[in-house]
Amino acid sequence: MEIDAPFWETVPLEDMSKTQWESLCDGCAKCCLLKLEDEDTLELAYTDVACRLLDMGTCQCTRYPDRSVLVPDCITMTPEIVPTLRWMPKTCAYRLLSEGKPLAWWHPLVSNNPNTVHEAGISVRGRATSERKAGDLEDHIVDWPEEDIA
Repeated sequence: MEIDAPFWETVPLEDMSKTQWESLCDGCAKCCLLKLEDEDTLELAYTDVACRLLDMGTCQCTRYPDRSVLVPDCITMTPEIVPTLRWMPKTCAYRLLSEGKPLAWWHPLVSNNPNTVHEAGISVRGRATSERKAGDLEDHIVDWPEEDIA
């Protein structure tokens, strides 16, 4: 009996259904972290400060359907825009698949467990602060969002 390959290995990003596309999000919430960009060098720096709409325990947006209206800087991921987002974490499924790379073992689609992203230490759970409480972003610059954990 032949086992069919999972959709993310056979369906191009631009041909995925809305359900397939949304399921690629691993729930790490790294894209919800605020970033700083040096105006002169264009160098990016991650902070451990998360968007005010992020539920820090679940790593889910509390206002997902309205997020782009409530937070104008919030980017809606599309197959066309993903390759242009140089700040996307190396562990992001959208980025990985866009670059022709496989999903990691901890991705919920691979593990069949939505908690493995947290258990593997990939998510922001327990490591981020809400922008409502953070204060000066320059005091919150961190390297861990770009750790390349496989």
